Amino acid sequence: MNILFVFTNTLFKLGSWFPLNPNSVSAMVSPSTALFLSLLLYVSFFAFFSQSESKSHLPKVSLELYYESLCPDSVDFIVNHLTKIFSTDLIPIVDLKFVPWGNAKLQPNHTFICQHGPNECFLNTVEACAIDIWPELGKHFQFIYCVEDLVNQQRANDWKSCYETLHLDPEPIKQCYNSKHGKQLELRYAAETDALKPPHKYVPWVVVDGEPLFEDYENFLSYICKAYYKGTDTPKSCSKVSYITEVKAENEHSDCDKGREEPTWRKVSSILSSWLHKMNLGDPI
Repeated sequence: MNILFVFTNTLFKLGSWFPLNPNSVSAMVSPSTALFLSLLLYVSFFAFFSQSESKSHLPKVSLELYYESLCPDSVDFIVNHLTKIFSTDLIPIVDLKFVPWGNAKLQPNHTFICQHGPNECFLNTVEACAIDIWPELGKHFQFIYCVEDLVNQQRANDWKSCYETLHLDPEPIKQCYNSKHGKQLELRYAAETDALKPPHKYVPWVVVDGEPLFEDYENFLSYICKAYYKGTDTPKSCSKVSYITEVKAENEHSDCDKGREEPTWRKVSSILSSWLHKMNLGDPI
């Protein structure tokens, strides 16, 4: 029996303490706090038990998320949808990869501007550094989720609190985004995003085993199941009717379309912010 699935069921029983459904949270704990604590519980157990997972030799389904840190649709997907994978027995069969670039655009001298301004460029780089410094999925996903959850609460300026929340050393991240390395990571993600076939049209852009999900990205679990189908080896979660019969969603991407024109004031703000950062006058956020 899949050991991760057994412990996942156990976690569901423990979930009554910090339920994932905000509507059932007691008045003593805020919905956002309860959701985050529950996620930490799931991801922490995943990170520990995945090391001893007996089926780790089986081929995995690639799940790639091309996104930008301040896009409302990207934030919603990470905070409210992608977390579902950690409450199933699917995570051992998935190779999840984050690509924090989105609709950013390269400028002369390898500088870049972002769709939602300089703060987005900065947080994209911070999250790129986190992925590089903490390559284990369980670790960098917790950090990315923490940052994006604060963005979702309109508290992006508090992103550094995630270090204390997750008991992480901030120095490696600070050194990364203050050096050329952070920029090099972003340029690499820019190249990966530009190489997409077909090209992405908006973010979040979710790709399962090389196939983009377009507007149906919120149903990513069903696509993982279809891609992994191995008869008796198929995870039990894939037998759930809801993963297979959900109707495709018609999502709107008014804020995060690739072709959306960048306002002049935002372009100027990005240029000034980049100049100030080079002069060591502090972080954009």
